[in-house]
Amino acid sequence: MKKILLLSDTHSYIDDRILAYAQKADEIWHAGDIGSLEVTDALKKIKPLRAVFGNIDDHEIRNEFPLNNRFIFEGVDVLITHIGGYPGRYSPAIREELRANPPKLFICGHSHILKVMPDRKLNLLHMNPGAIGIHGFHKVRTMLRFTVGNGNIENLEVIEIERK
Repeated sequence: MKKILLLSDTHSYIDDRILAYAQKADEIWHAGDIGSLEVTDALKKIKPLRAVFGNIDDHEIRNEFPLNNRFIFEGVDVLITHIGGYPGRYSPAIREELRANPPKLFICGHSHILKVMPDRKLNLLHMNPGAIGIHGFHKVRTMLRFTVGNGNIENLEVIEIERK
């Protein structure tokens, strides 16, 4: 089983608490609105990183990371994008791909609202880790931690960090 730290919407913010959780993961996944390559550079120094760019990200970030990142990890088909919506309300930009070829795990960010829910029609699990940065309307900064192995997603934990 591999430990994943899933975060999104850093908006150029990284701190020692985020990095401490990153140390405990096997991989870090970032669902966009990175804000600055300093964030991803700090994360990549700790563990392998998979990321996508978000709507606030500049050309440097867009040159380094894709809009969509689809991969098989420990037997799980994963699709990460920034603006994805959620079951029953997917973004038009990704909706057809999800219907035509649904992954087992669909991850997005953008909303700053932590949400984990199954899509029973497409037989997938949707995750949005909320926002871990300090910019935005959210009152609590959030990330997700879970394990992946043998085609399964298990041990899901919500990590909450109060805003200062």
